[in-house]
Amino acid sequence: MARNFKDLTEREILALAISLEEEDGRVYADFADGLRESYPATAKLFDDMAIEESGHRASLFETYRTRFGEHIPLLRRQDVKGFVQRRPMWLTRPLKIADARKQAELMELETRRFYQKAMRQVTDAGIRKLLGDLEEVERKHQVAAEAMSESITPADKNAEEVAQRRLFVLQIVQPGLAGLMDGSVSTLAPVFAAAFATKSSHDAFVVGLAASIGAGISMAFAEALSDDGSMTGRGRPMLRGAVTGLMTAAGGIGHTLPFLLANFHAAFTAAVVIVALELATIAWIRNRYMDTPLLSAAFQVVVGGVLVFIVGIWIGSS
Repeated sequence: MARNFKDLTEREILALAISLEEEDGRVYADFADGLRESYPATAKLFDDMAIEESGHRASLFETYRTRFGEHIPLLRRQDVKGFVQRRPMWLTRPLKIADARKQAELMELETRRFYQKAMRQVTDAGIRKLLGDLEEVERKHQVAAEAMSESITPADKNAEEVAQRRLFVLQIVQPGLAGLMDGSVSTLAPVFAAAFATKSSHDAFVVGLAASIGAGISMAFAEALSDDGSMTGRGRPMLRGAVTGLMTAAGGIGHTLPFLLANFHAAFTAAVVIVALELATIAWIRNRYMDTPLLSAAFQVVVGGVLVFIVGIWIGSS
């Protein structure tokens, strides 16, 4: 059962301080490890903070040993009421730099408040002085954490922006584009085959809606189960699956909605226009985020889309 802070003895307060400094140091080391590849400058700052936390722990341990001996009781933050539970985001890969910086601010603020409260509870002058010194250091750390983004050089900021863009493309754009391409192109054949086979807008709409939603569900599961992102850096599988599934469904529903029009010829004409817009959007995304030349992207997408479109009309008309 968690204890109240006011019930802790000086010995237990020092033991808790040692535990906090050790945990914070290890968290900062994990932050550094998770950011080193994409954000080396920020990783270096976290390395330095981890080293400082290790020094604080050593000072606390020396004071504890002098005052209370070698044995340190096991007392952790979760054993004392009042501490905020930390989500283990430092285990996430890839680690988001904004999350790490925000967590560092909260950690330093919480540790500083701990030292302020601890100073009011201990009576030993030597312990009070040490806690006061550490509180001042934590105050500086808090300021440093809040200003962490300003301490990065322009070159480092540019490198971080490039890395963030790369992660955005890898985790959001690529699965979304795969879904949009699959939904826009693969559903062309069944939608237009149904349209020309039945000459009914309603039948074409039902087939298109079923194909779009079915394809969205299928692609969502396929993407989410493809890998967990731990080795590829592609992020959380549930997010990738959701993005892929939604974009797949959207790609198919786009040229299905015109068949809500009762007039078949008007619906067909509107659907063809929307197909052209979908293919143009795919080409633009490939050019914007995948660095594919616009003409090359347009040619590849249009050829594939037109072939599927023709197959759908041919089968529906046969």
